[in-house]
Amino acid sequence: MKLSSLLLLLRHQPFLFIFLILFPGFPLVHSSYHDYSDALSKSILFFEGQRSGYLPQDQRMTWRANSGLSDGWMYNTDLTGGYYDAGDNVKFGFPMAFTTTMLSWSVIEFGDLMPPNELRNALVAIRWATDYLLKTVSQPNRIFVQVGDPNIDHSCWERPEDMDTARTVYAVDAPNPASDVAGETASALAASSMAFRSVDPGYAETLLRKAVQTFQFADNFRGAYSDDSNIRDGVCPFYCDFSGYQDELLWGAAWLRRASQDDTYLSYIENNGKTLGADDNINEFGWDNKHAGLNVLVSKEVLEGNMYSLESYKASADSFMCTLIPEASSSHIEYTPGGLIYKPGGSNLQHATTISFLLLVYANYLARTSQTLNCGNVMVSPASLRVQAKRQVDYILGDNPMGLSYMVGYSNNFPQRIHHRGSSLPSVKDHPQFIACKEGSIYYNSTNPNPNVLVGAIVGGPSEDDSYGDDRADFRKSEPTTYINAPFVGVLAYFAANPNPS
Repeated sequence: MKLSSLLLLLRHQPFLFIFLILFPGFPLVHSSYHDYSDALSKSILFFEGQRSGYLPQDQRMTWRANSGLSDGWMYNTDLTGGYYDAGDNVKFGFPMAFTTTMLSWSVIEFGDLMPPNELRNALVAIRWATDYLLKTVSQPNRIFVQVGDPNIDHSCWERPEDMDTARTVYAVDAPNPASDVAGETASALAASSMAFRSVDPGYAETLLRKAVQTFQFADNFRGAYSDDSNIRDGVCPFYCDFSGYQDELLWGAAWLRRASQDDTYLSYIENNGKTLGADDNINEFGWDNKHAGLNVLVSKEVLEGNMYSLESYKASADSFMCTLIPEASSSHIEYTPGGLIYKPGGSNLQHATTISFLLLVYANYLARTSQTLNCGNVMVSPASLRVQAKRQVDYILGDNPMGLSYMVGYSNNFPQRIHHRGSSLPSVKDHPQFIACKEGSIYYNSTNPNPNVLVGAIVGGPSEDDSYGDDRADFRKSEPTTYINAPFVGVLAYFAANPNPS
């Protein structure tokens, strides 16, 4: 352990100083045993805390209640349901669709490793999103991209059950473009159709049919939704399209190819790669930038289907994987002293969870075809990729200089003051009286732990020096999001079944 990390650790956990004096030879590493099955259950349970709409009888996160029941009234349409994406009460379509894609991909790749009850819970979490996403594309040449005015919402600290802020509906009508949100929604519907195919083939067929229509909208009217002056102030700077819409078109086509096996989409990703920037080899993957995920997804066709016309995608995937290997000459991903993948900006753990997911998926593709990864000065096996992923997972679950689980409710030491309205305000079950917009400020400013535990939520995470202050106001570190959790579901399913990867 580096000296800086050790000093940081001793500052936050002074009892360790005494422990080290008494046991000087004891290795300074936190227990590497983790209950991945417990973490898996909790990572899925989290989504119940984010639900909008009418809650079902079997709702397990019982401190939540119905909310957002009039969503869509401005357009005389039903837009109830879906998820609040983070600690506020807005339904942002762009990250919600990405969350849905990643939950579905988790089930597609790792669902057969999940205990039957958790696979069922994961499918329920996906369907809560897809039922809503189907509503957003239910009208021809229109996509509803958001419900709730974030500028007004963010000026309040109130429970979703008490919302009295404007539930503004943001819609894009052709020929105005929304290639990013529509492309991601098409991806979500296509991927989820695969997740449901064996358990509900009728629903899967509906999802795939809508995915095809939604992709046509995305492709026919090209452009970024946040460039639309009618909605820009509502989606920016929160979920602006910062990286361009082109990656979502390729991503959507790749998912439609995988879900339908239609050669039309194969031709699309073959012929549009250069014009839509696939060769840019951007080492990012998240709600805004799909490049690294796209390359891994398409690589399956090359590795398992010998589709050499897509070789450039695999080359980009190989390049990305090599940047993650510290021993490789092309390694350039930044790590904290404690070993966490770190990228500047907020909600850093979104990078750790999505990259861990890609490491495991690519390892599977390589292993199934008995291949290794050539990183120039070093050959990398599938097992090496899995070890890299496990380091990130174990860090998040507590093997870090703070000795803190960044998943709420997992282990005995986790963030207590997360930036989340419903969690930080008293439940309507305990405090049925209405709490108005500004009346929640006393709870926001309180140093007390949140009264409602948002079990399974993964917060934004620590600083580049591995420090974490557990401060509700520091939303970049203390706010959970659905898109941090979604890929982690698949990752935890893998490690629950394979705690010691090889």
